[in-house]
Amino acid sequence: MFPFADAYARLTEALPTLTVVCGPPRHGEGWVTAAGLAAGGPALDAFLAWDEEQVRRTYGQQARPDVIASFGLHRYAWHACLLFTVPWFLHRRVPRLPVESVSWHRNSGRITADVAEFACLPGDPAAERPGAEPVADEEALRDRLRSAVAAHLAPVLAGFRPRTRRGARALWGMATDETVEGLWRVARLLGEEARARHELGLLLPGATVPYAGGAAFRELTGPGGRKLLTRDRASCCFFYTLRPDDACPTCPRTGDAARVARLSADRID
Repeated sequence: MFPFADAYARLTEALPTLTVVCGPPRHGEGWVTAAGLAAGGPALDAFLAWDEEQVRRTYGQQARPDVIASFGLHRYAWHACLLFTVPWFLHRRVPRLPVESVSWHRNSGRITADVAEFACLPGDPAAERPGAEPVADEEALRDRLRSAVAAHLAPVLAGFRPRTRRGARALWGMATDETVEGLWRVARLLGEEARARHELGLLLPGATVPYAGGAAFRELTGPGGRKLLTRDRASCCFFYTLRPDDACPTCPRTGDAARVARLSADRID
């Protein structure tokens, strides 16, 4: 069996809006390739036109071009990072996926991943498969994960950079946030939020170039002394420009009292 099939199937079970198709990138009929986004030309224009229309339809207003670009980058990177973090979290396998190996059909929620090489631990049954690279230990595997995500995102960030009007540090702050918050959400849906907090803290402790910032989890105290997990994003998605009073719950603009209120409401059984 393909060594990533189980992890990607569990991802879809937790997040039914996303289906990973194991195979080469697809083209046309709503598909966009990661390489096309990295090129920053017509493929990116068409991609961002979708975000622009979605904002007009949902919020009844026109967003700034840099806001649209930030929305588009966030939506792509959040999903793409799961291709790496979920199999690492579940099975300790890290795929190598350059931009030439991924495509996304956002209307159907399908994303392709053409995995030819991957890193794993020595005792992994998949370590003897073609393309496998056994590494020494957990920290070495974390290093492979950081490198694999960065190698995929670096050209994508470069393609989006002129549209977002952001510097390198701000863009790598976004990369940090998408790496953390995508897996955090999926792990919570799988009932493994506590383990994800620990694992992500080891993966991104805060001094791992090119990432800007770390997992940065912290606890708040909710009603009845209940502990609520939050973090402060290293970047901003600019949602506040559309809804000033409804910033993201992990945005530094959102105070702790507002976070407690929202997290407590979200977790009422």
